Amino acid sequence: MRFAITLSDRFKPVLDVFLHAGWQPLKLFCTPVDHRMHHHKESLATAERLGVPVQLSRMRERDLLELAEQGCEALLVASYNWRVPDWEPYLSYAVNFHPSPLPVGRGPYPQVRALLDGHWQWGCSCHRLSREFDAGEVLAQERFALQPDESHESLDVKLQLALYRLAGRVAGDFAALWEQAQPQGEGGSYWPLWRDEDRMLNFNQPVADIMRRVRAFGDFECMAMVNGVIVHVHRAQAWREMHGHQPGALILSNALSLLVAAADGMVLISEWSLNPAGGVSGRLRG
Repeated sequence: MRFAITLSDRFKPVLDVFLHAGWQPLKLFCTPVDHRMHHHKESLATAERLGVPVQLSRMRERDLLELAEQGCEALLVASYNWRVPDWEPYLSYAVNFHPSPLPVGRGPYPQVRALLDGHWQWGCSCHRLSREFDAGEVLAQERFALQPDESHESLDVKLQLALYRLAGRVAGDFAALWEQAQPQGEGGSYWPLWRDEDRMLNFNQPVADIMRRVRAFGDFECMAMVNGVIVHVHRAQAWREMHGHQPGALILSNALSLLVAAADGMVLISEWSLNPAGGVSGRLRG
């Protein structure tokens, strides 16, 4: 089947699997990336190797018309920051690969919220592309367990492995799964992208809650107010300990590590940077 795909490197397993299944790519759509939340280096390299044209600007209806004129049958959406135009006048199929077990976790980046809310299971979904974001009928899902100490980075890897499995099922039986797609049902939730306030550590909380937030944001970094200064927290450790300090008090600064009192213990911020970027940094942080 001839297809076009929107892609970032996190979702590259989708492209790899459909290529292996014999599908023929006609065009790759990417968005500009920040090289933190999204990357497209590997995606662009694959497109160049295959001789597939790449578009970095927003997809328009004329792009869908051109795809239809080339005999394109399907659009695979595997990460895309822009709304896709109405595809139905031009293509037979359009599906979205979404990093949550829909209908839970609709929205641009649900992984962080999944960890903050303490979900014990997560997954990814393939659904028909609808006018309402992430709300179309589901072709297939893949689920996996989360650990109590799950981090953003470990969840990211688990999602990529699940995408391989999910894409394999969809590519291998696409027409039947499309026809059998089921409505998502009740209980859906839309999770907007986080704000800076969501990244702020609250030292009045127990250390378990603080570290859950650190793990959930991972390389995106939390923030903390230490001695009246906001620092970006890249790495931290914590332990429970009885003490007589006010939560948030700086107890020790040693070799650019910061030890801060929390409600029921201590938080050691071992890698950090000042805001704005480029200021004095903790060790191993450039």
